[in-house]
Amino acid sequence: MAGREFIPSSFPQQHGQAVVLAVTSGKGGVGKTVVSANLAAALAAQGQRVLVLDADLGLANLDVLLNLYSRATLHDVFTGKATVEQAVIQVADGFDALLAGSGMVEYSRLTTEVRERFHQTLQSLIPSYDVVILDTGAGISDVVLYAIGLADEVLVVATPEPTSLTDAYATIKVLAGQQNRQNLLVAVNQAGKPGDGAMVVAQLQRVLDRFVNGAGTDVRLFEVGEVSFDPLVRESVQRRHLLVSHAPQAPAARGIALMARRLMALLHDTPAQGAGGSRPRTP
Repeated sequence: MAGREFIPSSFPQQHGQAVVLAVTSGKGGVGKTVVSANLAAALAAQGQRVLVLDADLGLANLDVLLNLYSRATLHDVFTGKATVEQAVIQVADGFDALLAGSGMVEYSRLTTEVRERFHQTLQSLIPSYDVVILDTGAGISDVVLYAIGLADEVLVVATPEPTSLTDAYATIKVLAGQQNRQNLLVAVNQAGKPGDGAMVVAQLQRVLDRFVNGAGTDVRLFEVGEVSFDPLVRESVQRRHLLVSHAPQAPAARGIALMARRLMALLHDTPAQGAGGSRPRTP
């Protein structure tokens, strides 16, 4: 992965505790939610108990992508109208989802009450899963940063486009400064050719080494995969089904399956010396 050994900050978790993975991006339109949902299906196909929680509280769209409707959402959990168990729904692709509900404008501001409810909800879910994916909003708003702060690890989704790289760098810089994130995972979506993922990660790392690292700061990026530009992705979104389930041999689907295998290797890997005393998870 980008030629470096990954030293997890909190992987692997203790047995019975889910790994919480925040999937985020510097800007919208890079396919973050598509990656989150397809990655969940790919991990589930490998035997993992997976939940995707729509953490984009202001502009949630996981329900649209998955063609789902739930009588109870995260909003109902926050307001006490439903329990977490009532709000979690099973997806045909083998994982569970907790939908936020669209247009939750009241949660665009991060109040103390929202923080507490969000944290309590996540903590109640962790014992039931192996992986909890937080599909966050894009950018660096307070709500996005708080959701990311609840995660064990962060996966930044970017594309090779210059605007995406600029915003990904800004996001990474903020996470390093505000949350002391030293190891960050990167997935490159809409790659034009093989090797674009490694090239993008190397480019971002060079900028970090020049402008951020030093004086006690050492931010390292690790490529977990690249998803090739594939017309079938757009088609799957329009048809509201997941590519990895309906066209597993498509180039983009194979890229996501490889990404899932790499993440699984991290979940069960023994961290190198100095990784904080973590120990391998019990399968």
